[in-house]
Amino acid sequence: MKITFADYIREHVILGDGAFGTYLYEKGIDFGRNIDLLNLKNPELIYSVHEEYIRAGSQLIETNTFGANSFKLQKAGKEEQVGEINLAGARLAVKAAGHEVYVAGSVGPTGVEFPLISGEITQDDIKAAFAAQISALAEGGVDLLILETFTHLEEILLAIETARQVGSGLPIVAQMVYPSQGKTTRGVDALTCARAALAAGAMVVGTNCGRGVDAMATAIGHLLPLAEEHVPLSAFPNAGLPEVMGHRMVYPAQPSYMARRAAEMLRLGVRLIGGCCGTTPAHIHEFRKTLKLRHKKELRSVTVAASPRESAAMPAAVQKSGRGGFLDSLQPRRLPVLVELDPPTHLDIDNVLAGARSLAASGVDAVTLGENPLSILRAGNIALAHRIREEAGIQVVMHQTCRDQNALGLQSHLMAAHILGIEAILAVTGDSASLTDQPGVSGVFDINSLGLIRMISQYNQGVNMAGRSVKLPTRFSIGAAFSFNHANPTLQITRLERKAAQGAHFVMTQPLFTREEVEAMVEQTSHLNLVIFPGIFPLISARNADFLHNEVPGISIPAAIRQKLWSYEDVADQRKAAMEFTAKLVADLAPFVDGLYLISPLNKWEIAESFVKQIRQAGWQGSGRAAAR
Repeated sequence: MKITFADYIREHVILGDGAFGTYLYEKGIDFGRNIDLLNLKNPELIYSVHEEYIRAGSQLIETNTFGANSFKLQKAGKEEQVGEINLAGARLAVKAAGHEVYVAGSVGPTGVEFPLISGEITQDDIKAAFAAQISALAEGGVDLLILETFTHLEEILLAIETARQVGSGLPIVAQMVYPSQGKTTRGVDALTCARAALAAGAMVVGTNCGRGVDAMATAIGHLLPLAEEHVPLSAFPNAGLPEVMGHRMVYPAQPSYMARRAAEMLRLGVRLIGGCCGTTPAHIHEFRKTLKLRHKKELRSVTVAASPRESAAMPAAVQKSGRGGFLDSLQPRRLPVLVELDPPTHLDIDNVLAGARSLAASGVDAVTLGENPLSILRAGNIALAHRIREEAGIQVVMHQTCRDQNALGLQSHLMAAHILGIEAILAVTGDSASLTDQPGVSGVFDINSLGLIRMISQYNQGVNMAGRSVKLPTRFSIGAAFSFNHANPTLQITRLERKAAQGAHFVMTQPLFTREEVEAMVEQTSHLNLVIFPGIFPLISARNADFLHNEVPGISIPAAIRQKLWSYEDVADQRKAAMEFTAKLVADLAPFVDGLYLISPLNKWEIAESFVKQIRQAGWQGSGRAAAR
């Protein structure tokens, strides 16, 4: 007979499981499908996932009931089956767990917007929804309750209150999301939330989901005073920041990296550790091996076949109309250089304008401005682009995402950019809105980057999306993003070919870190009539390199580089070595590439500027293709 959860966690670390929803999507379940209903419709699949996690080393598994409350099930017309779905989910997990593995009844937020203002939904309605779910989980035999992914303190306190009333005395783990600086999207500090949860009746407090391992480690750091008071903490991080590929969310953080960062959190007082979105049994296996936690149970292998997905056909290619104002402005016999600046997260733009002026003086051909990169709120890039054009006198490549506006708004934005003198746009689909630091945000995605490139091409031909004349053609140089994977480039090159067919003129790549990668990319894209700007990211420390490699989609830093930086104990020495590495990479690439795209680390434009000066002093001309008429 197993020791109670409450007794065990006071003396031991417990390894939880990983993601359920994203893992099922990886197995072929349609993205966006209500997975809680699978407890009734496909219990064998749910049971097999529990077994996979236990076999990987999980000492605690969660029921597949995260969204099984009446508010969320109402969207599927199944609100009357709350009890049945939760009871089935609990019994499946309990059966898989046997006599050694703990089972946590998973309870997520209702999806109702807080604070409750309208009066249509009351606190009693919320508590009734939680009560129906928690009662069924308790009846199903779970060992504890885990309230997870809550973004509003008011709601999780209602859930804790309800759990104490109807949860048969089960221990409560209360986890909230702290996407940035250890705070909720409404700016409430993690320590404040945790103390309130403990006062309400939680036994374990912590965090899950959010913006990857690094952000979670920050939140756990805020909870350090509780660990010193011997309060057990919990942490279930996502596998980095996701990238949308087709209809899939792809998470980049590798198991070994996450396990290493998990060990850091254990040193800060975490007693319950697992994974959230993007994590798999492979991550849990690595956690168990790295953290040296005992394995609970050996199980037979279970295989679940994934169903294939069909790819959507793209519309026919559009006719290109010139190269746009930005490319036409490039000087001959000079290597073009772009430098990325991020708009600020506030309204003080003086530093960005000063940076743009200084970069222009050093010889930059254009600055690029993201649009709420990583879904973090920043000042509008269209207004800032106009100010930079006016005050620094250089071109601006304005990033345009498909996430934040529908097709109507996107077209209006393009027209505004033209009116304000913008002559270059980088068309990107945009990061998932789930990563945002703002409450209640959802992505739009009427179209993706391919559709946006086509839309801009149409405006360059003087017509809008509906084919109606806009009287004056725009002169946008159309940019496309490109993530080159040297080991398996076929998929991304095929997408780039489609972007070229839709009207793209130039390409900005994700950061590349070796001459060999860039040479391979240039060779394998030479059949495309595109000006390619390889991305260069000046690293600033070994930790910075690890974070980028493991948590930022599309960035892969060779192990040799990361190991070299870690060979220096002092961060200053790491930075010096990193700067020397970047200077050599720039020198290696500058003689043969079309141009260079320098990304300012942590928006420190002075670092990028030092490499611009290196380029101009050397007089490198590059391939000469960018300024060709």
